Amino acid sequence: MRRLAASSLLMLFAVLSASILLSLLAGDVIRLLWEASRFFGSGAAKDDDDAVGTRWAVLIAGSNRYRNYRQQADVCHVYQLLIKGGLKEENIVVFMYDDIAFNEENPRPGDYTGEDVTVKNFLAAILGNKTAITGGSGKVVDSGPNDHIFIYYTDHGGPGVLGMPTSPDLYADDLIDILKKKHAFGTYKSLVFYLEACHSGSIFEGLLPDGLNIYATIASNAEESSWGTYCPWKTLGPPSEYKTCLGDLYSVAWMEDSEIHNLRTETLHQQYELVKKRTANGNYDMGSHVMLYGDIGLGKENLFLYVGTDPANDKYTFVSENSLRPPSKAIKQHDADLMYFWDKYRKALEGSTRKVDAQKQFVELISHKVHLDHSIKLVKKFLFETDLGPEILNTVRDAGKPVVDDWDCLKSLVTLLIISLALI
Repeated sequence: MRRLAASSLLMLFAVLSASILLSLLAGDVIRLLWEASRFFGSGAAKDDDDAVGTRWAVLIAGSNRYRNYRQQADVCHVYQLLIKGGLKEENIVVFMYDDIAFNEENPRPGDYTGEDVTVKNFLAAILGNKTAITGGSGKVVDSGPNDHIFIYYTDHGGPGVLGMPTSPDLYADDLIDILKKKHAFGTYKSLVFYLEACHSGSIFEGLLPDGLNIYATIASNAEESSWGTYCPWKTLGPPSEYKTCLGDLYSVAWMEDSEIHNLRTETLHQQYELVKKRTANGNYDMGSHVMLYGDIGLGKENLFLYVGTDPANDKYTFVSENSLRPPSKAIKQHDADLMYFWDKYRKALEGSTRKVDAQKQFVELISHKVHLDHSIKLVKKFLFETDLGPEILNTVRDAGKPVVDDWDCLKSLVTLLIISLALI
């Protein structure tokens, strides 16, 4: 797999674009969600923690705003799955921004809470460091040496970076450092990480070493977009009143598989292979490459150890093809915002204020993307002053290497460029 070079402005452009767009989506009010179970009902499986060690889970939706509905929907979907599987509410730490349920765009409001969805709190929760938590419930993964941890992240991403609804975003080196510390503390037996984001392979490739007892699968390789699904205009789309995608292709694949199988018998590897095939979506024209990192030997373990299992599925055995659906229409995460505003415009009444506003939002988003492209071209011109600029921008690193070696330098450059571009 081709990798982005440390010296390449392409790397900088991708991270910059993700950081700017994500910062524009961020708001000021956030909360930590931890009481969501009262909205999802009962029916949980009998807990078997005594037999397998305590199960812990950390779920995070790194986005906000209604047009990113799918990411918070993914987290709620996973929460329900875990509760039905027998995980205890007090062992699930959920970070989710509070701006979907009562958004005027939402045709079916519910009741979500969220506060302090920050990189600092997210990493502290994983590590089990209560003193580092600011706000929220204070809940952390207070795990022991025999426990199993499941982490699920969903949002936008760029090479080496994952979006957050607050600044700063989450960089790969910081996440890997926390996972190494968690292992060094001896506070888990094994850990599974499912990651949904564009360029999500860049979070682990060349960075996650073997020997940490971590099994990580991701939605896309280091150079490609992940995909939204159940989108307007698409096969198996949402009800007509929705104007936004309701799920993400990789996430929906593993969740829907988990909902119909006995997870006492299905292994991590079996699910990985099935999800990889479904997320490819036929021939990758509307899909991405699901990848696997870390200690792949953990793949022989049953999913039950991490996410429990719904007792209603006790009689269902795993069959490699029995949860695969025919290839469906999907949309690149990079283009999902454009689709949202266009569908909003298309469905609004002719001559209405809503239609005028939707058109304005659509045009402004396109203009912003054009502005970013033009700004990077200017940077290229000033730095290189040569016809080799395009070639330099597309220089790539060898497979197995991280996107960059000097992360502090990268973060400083991105910060300075964001400030500079705001003045262009």
